[in-house]
Amino acid sequence: MFSVVIPLYNKANYVEKAVRSVLSQTFRDFEVIVVDDGSTDDGFARLQSLQDDRLRLIPQKNAGVSVARNNGVKTAQYDYIAFLDADDWWDERFLEQMEKLISDYPEAALYATNYYSVKNRINRPAVIGVADNFQRGYIDYFDVYAKTFWAPVNCSYAVIKKTIFVEEKGFQPSLRMGEDLDLWLRVALKHKVGYLNQFLAYSNQDAETSQRALGAEKRWKKEEHVTFNLTYLHEYENQSPKLKYLLDGLRLRSLIPFYLQNVYSKEIREIVKKIDFSHHPFLYRFVYTWPKMLVLSYFLGKKYGSFVKQALIHTANKGRN
Repeated sequence: MFSVVIPLYNKANYVEKAVRSVLSQTFRDFEVIVVDDGSTDDGFARLQSLQDDRLRLIPQKNAGVSVARNNGVKTAQYDYIAFLDADDWWDERFLEQMEKLISDYPEAALYATNYYSVKNRINRPAVIGVADNFQRGYIDYFDVYAKTFWAPVNCSYAVIKKTIFVEEKGFQPSLRMGEDLDLWLRVALKHKVGYLNQFLAYSNQDAETSQRALGAEKRWKKEEHVTFNLTYLHEYENQSPKLKYLLDGLRLRSLIPFYLQNVYSKEIREIVKKIDFSHHPFLYRFVYTWPKMLVLSYFLGKKYGSFVKQALIHTANKGRN
């Protein structure tokens, strides 16, 4: 029933755990497709030692995560595509519960489950914007996302109908940051989204930042970053206040590193001037309208405080080991 697609690029320290979490699922009707995007470490070689007929390994020249996922889907044999990043993992009941969700809510094209954000080996429950008593069912993707800005759908806990994926032509190959958000937005504009409020996936924030899309040292080109490529949604934004609020909130959050580093200043000015700051937390008015030196000092203080906090946690963990 499920084709599980895992893109791999230089995550040798994590990928075995990811794959094993799939192979140990209680629901057994699946295949696992790992697409190696030209890795330079031995992660792909390590997987070759795993003996399981459901596992297929596909090498390709480095072309980016969007192309890797798209190529994986092209070879998929089943009707539903489940995605998992190579440094994340699932609870053993993930596919079992996804199958039940699909059976109970067949009108959806996209499905997802709640998850833990793992930092310093601590599982922090994601704060998804659903009602406290919500258990399972259809959700308004835009409204739920905008309530807390914790992503309700992500490439480590999402399942999509293969026919819909093909109709939407998959992930945009040019995007390397936010490529999944772009696809979920396109799908949610046209189809229902099914959601399960159980913590059945683990998003690993402890992976090396150099191998994560949100790594602090990343400086994406505007052609690669989803926030600079959302103009096709302007017509929909004008018709949906929920969608506009969500996209403006994402713009304000994601553009801060570019703004503070004076990168793509003209483009950012054009984007920000169309946002009504009164609808968003004061922090963003402060960031984009106050003197930049003052803003930089604020973030420098936060960074120093975070460094001290992480050092204390590391020391405490070391003392317990």
